[in-house]
Amino acid sequence: MSADKSSLISEDERQRLTEARDRIREEFLHARENRPPSTGKGIHHTALVCRDVRTTVEWYQNVAGFPVTVLFENRDLAGSTHFFFDVGNGNNLAFFDLPGVDPGPYAEVLGGLHHIAISVPGSQWYGIKRRLDERGTEYMVESEVSIYTHDPDGARVEFIMDPLGEMYGEDTM
Repeated sequence: MSADKSSLISEDERQRLTEARDRIREEFLHARENRPPSTGKGIHHTALVCRDVRTTVEWYQNVAGFPVTVLFENRDLAGSTHFFFDVGNGNNLAFFDLPGVDPGPYAEVLGGLHHIAISVPGSQWYGIKRRLDERGTEYMVESEVSIYTHDPDGARVEFIMDPLGEMYGEDTM
């Protein structure tokens, strides 16, 4: 077996999964003109846990280029800070720390975070890449449009040059 990800399963299993995906597509995916409108107005914020407020603010504001917009005490845990970053287009990325709680290391688990993909224009993409290089931060460039790296707590972050509503030339809306 080769080392690429497709080798993690057999060809028979891959074919079975492709057929299942096709059935789901046929049952649930409707042409744009036939879809009902969404009941949502957008993602208000996505909230992640961090170990250190200052480190997280510094990284997201100075490396990613997302300004912190507000910091206040988290209503769920005395002393905890809840804070937000402007990631553009009226969207927020939020964090909170958990003083007195050891959440353990970042881990990909069912229902958990795989990665956050944030659309950035090319000029900002290259700026983020330069700042990662200046800090000696490891990252991977994929398909010449995505930078994958990890934030200070290990969460995988993708900075993608594709515009909102598009992924690698495919319309996602």
